[in-house]
Amino acid sequence: MNKHLAKTKRGLGLYVIGYLVFLYLPMLLIPLFSFNDSTLAAFPLRGFTLDWYRSLFGNPSLSQATFNSLLVATSSGALATVCGALIAYADQRRGGPLARVVSLLARLPILVPGVVLGIALLIVVNLAGLQPSLGAIIVGHTCFCLPTAVVVMRSRFAAFPRSFEEAAMDLGANEWVTLRRIALPLALPGLLSSFMLSFLTSFDEFIVAFFLVGNEPTLPIYIWTQLRFPTRLPSVMALGSLILLTSIVIATLAETLRRASNRALRSPR
Repeated sequence: MNKHLAKTKRGLGLYVIGYLVFLYLPMLLIPLFSFNDSTLAAFPLRGFTLDWYRSLFGNPSLSQATFNSLLVATSSGALATVCGALIAYADQRRGGPLARVVSLLARLPILVPGVVLGIALLIVVNLAGLQPSLGAIIVGHTCFCLPTAVVVMRSRFAAFPRSFEEAAMDLGANEWVTLRRIALPLALPGLLSSFMLSFLTSFDEFIVAFFLVGNEPTLPIYIWTQLRFPTRLPSVMALGSLILLTSIVIATLAETLRRASNRALRSPR
């Protein structure tokens, strides 16, 4: 029995290792070829160069696309975090049928294919008279990031006991004061983590932005337009490497903040 269990664990370990290699090895090749002194992404490498990174600076189209993505990601990340915090708080602290239904609906976009969500949002935007624009992308990305915000905030509100809020109400605080002075300060690490993950999700999102973009492309849309020109592929890989590095840093900070805050709440006082 023990031998069978050991073989199962070894097989599972090998499967996980193989899965991680299959998933992440192609991404590791992007930074490697971004330093290659050739326009062809192929082995053997011609040599080491930083020219593809230097070509990113002084590009007005790239600068504008980066600014657009930062604007959209910041706006949609903030909106998704605020909405997600309120929905998660109502679900965790009130727990009524309406709160549970709203929480479930807020998490549904994560199960909807991006193409379907993009088409649906495009129809809604046109019916509302907004037309494809950065504002439309902000609305679409808020819907797209909302499941992430709700999931993060639900776990954060569930991490500290209701007795804190009940004590405040016993001392005369109403529900609004309790939320503002007790729940939200305790949930601040979760709010920051939710914002960073929502920002990252919006910044990297392509499909919804593709349907809602107007004359002001975001960074993923700009990268997609550059892929039509083979000679620009090394610069795209250099840009992709910078985005990958930024994404890893932000995701690591968000997860570190979330775990540290949860440990602080669980530690004895």
